[in-house]
Amino acid sequence: MGPIKTIKKKKTSAEKKVDRNVLLAAATEAAAAASDALHSDDSSQSFDWWDGFSQRISGPLSVSTDPMTFESVFKLSRKTFDYICSLVKDDFTTKPTNFSDSNAKPLTLCDRVAVALRRLGSGESLSVIGDSFGMNQSTVSQITWRFVESLEERALHHLSWPPKLDEIKSKFENISGLPNCCGAIDITHIVMNLPGVEQSNKVWLDGEKNFSMVLQAVVDPDMRFLDVITGWPGSLSDDVVLKNSGFYKLVEKGKRLNGEKFQLSEKTELREYLVGDMGFPLLPWLLTPYQGKPLSFPQTEFNKRHSETRKVAKIALARLKERWRIINGVMWMPDKNRLPRIIFACCLLHNILIDMDDHTMDDHLLSHKHDTNYRQRGCKLVDEASSVLRDKLSDQLYGKIS
Repeated sequence: MGPIKTIKKKKTSAEKKVDRNVLLAAATEAAAAASDALHSDDSSQSFDWWDGFSQRISGPLSVSTDPMTFESVFKLSRKTFDYICSLVKDDFTTKPTNFSDSNAKPLTLCDRVAVALRRLGSGESLSVIGDSFGMNQSTVSQITWRFVESLEERALHHLSWPPKLDEIKSKFENISGLPNCCGAIDITHIVMNLPGVEQSNKVWLDGEKNFSMVLQAVVDPDMRFLDVITGWPGSLSDDVVLKNSGFYKLVEKGKRLNGEKFQLSEKTELREYLVGDMGFPLLPWLLTPYQGKPLSFPQTEFNKRHSETRKVAKIALARLKERWRIINGVMWMPDKNRLPRIIFACCLLHNILIDMDDHTMDDHLLSHKHDTNYRQRGCKLVDEASSVLRDKLSDQLYGKIS
């Protein structure tokens, strides 16, 4: 069974070459411009949207013992919020819909973005958010979906394979000494609540007896997503998901991880590669840890360095689920055609926060576990030439410290 398509927009948009420094500067400038436009009324008098919006909030949020601040409600800074508003503004204004609250008051652009971000960030039900923000469930649902569709089109430049990997490789080497590493790959499960009596749903039943959808992500040293794929059933193993992904096909065609090789020895070169856990196959471009015991000293040292390097992927996925809680816990009876696009939108938002240098709530995101209660399953697929290469790399790394 193939994956449900994540994006139905122009795929080539995701391939645009983007320099992160230029992206940050442009995003900051856009946020400033958006802030000026959004926070001024027709009389050019200063008006803070949040002051008015916060006074309209009711229900559990309004009676919380914690001080209700913009950051605590939306888990991001005001600057990032304004930038996101600038991204989706055209889509919300060129496709007019008479969104209004329960008092028939029209919802502003900020109102709509606030509703969508709260829905994605809190994971609260449509009814809870509707009650808190004073609108019906249908309005919350429509606004959230419009927001997801807009991000798919307007924010793709925040998630693309970088044209140059030198800085990424240097940062990975600084983490643990692994040379020429271009990314860490990992897979997590998005748990769903589906009726088990329907035979068509059995394919979504994973090894832990949960109905789930998988998300595969390649992550850089700054915990940004470089490539993601979702939509595959949780019953599939990590290696099957990998081999059916677009990323795998691009690598095999020589369009990814095809840069400068690292000279291990006079006769041995190390190509660009990813690191992944034992659930993935050992390939020329994907190094996995040694399995079994006893391990030699070089093998033990390699596994230690390997673990430190791939930790960024674990933390990134844990932060994704903690910050965008709609994909954490259990999704109640999801539309399996829409869920991949919601997951993808959360990945885009994850990268936007990093690109905006937004550290709001970072101190509260301390977990390294993104698949709690899921047991690690090993993959027996081993490319022999890659095994020899891994041995040579392990020996050289151990030689540097012995």
